Amino acid sequence: MNDRLILSRRTLLGAGLVGAIGLVGAACSVPGTDGSQTTTRAANLQLSWLHSVQFGGSYIALDRGWWQESGLEVDLLQGGPNAPVEPPVVAGTALVGVSAADYTAAAVAEGAPFRIIGVAMQKNPFVIASLPDRPVNEPADMAGMRIGMATANTPVLETLCTLNNVDIEAIEIVPTQYSAQPLLAGEVDCLLCWETDLPVAMAVQGVDSVTMLMADFGYALHSQTYIATEDSLANRRDDLVALMGGEVRGWEAYREDTDAAAQLAVDMFPDAGLDLQTQRLQAERQGPLMFSETTDANGFGWWTDESVAQNIETLALLGQDVDASLWDRSVLEQVHGA
Repeated sequence: MNDRLILSRRTLLGAGLVGAIGLVGAACSVPGTDGSQTTTRAANLQLSWLHSVQFGGSYIALDRGWWQESGLEVDLLQGGPNAPVEPPVVAGTALVGVSAADYTAAAVAEGAPFRIIGVAMQKNPFVIASLPDRPVNEPADMAGMRIGMATANTPVLETLCTLNNVDIEAIEIVPTQYSAQPLLAGEVDCLLCWETDLPVAMAVQGVDSVTMLMADFGYALHSQTYIATEDSLANRRDDLVALMGGEVRGWEAYREDTDAAAQLAVDMFPDAGLDLQTQRLQAERQGPLMFSETTDANGFGWWTDESVAQNIETLALLGQDVDASLWDRSVLEQVHGA
């Protein structure tokens, strides 16, 4: 389950969030492999949700010691319904956070000094999930259907309809919990969810589903993005390059063996209740969202000016006005040697 689907963190971005930037870069000494003391710098990464293979590339980077090679001591701070991404990044307890373009835009509108420095998911993971006997293959197919979703995501559905000239009044919104059960019980005809969540849960139960990826129909919104403050970009650039360099290596290794990434997630977090089959399916479905011709040509985390323009259009439909300065590619340019 993911906070992008059921929770709004914007109410957590109010008073007190955009205060002074804290100091997270203090150096500490840890024993080296030869018994000597090695100086490392703290550079925490705030995740957007509970531990799962959704963050498999980060787990690989940590497990293989790639950040320590660069002099960083990285803790992966778990997210969740009570752990929003933005406050720790502003406060300086996390150097980088994993967020999404709409959440970052909302925070910037309230004064937070954020920039998007990397884009993990090249395609937004929102889908309309349905069953094969009454599939949704394109937005027009939703007319006359009942869609199960959190009412907080109504602007998402409205935006998809606007982009595809579909009358939202022809769709019945049924407020539901984040579960596949309403669809399986025939209470709704389709669900608004993530490609890597409820369709995976149905597959584990042996239920086939049809997923219409909203990104294929104009819903361009960068997800699982990396955010940092303007202060960090100015004063901790080397640490940002080192942290993102580890992420790039981790996610490239993830791409090579998603099953191994799933196993690592289960092994690293034995108390998280992770099911290996579910993690494998999630990892497999996540890969095509994260890698593309753009990343093949330029490296993991890259984005194009065209995708930024599309994001600005989608954000405007969601009621958020931003410009291209929200995205800063300079760290990735150093990581990839551009």
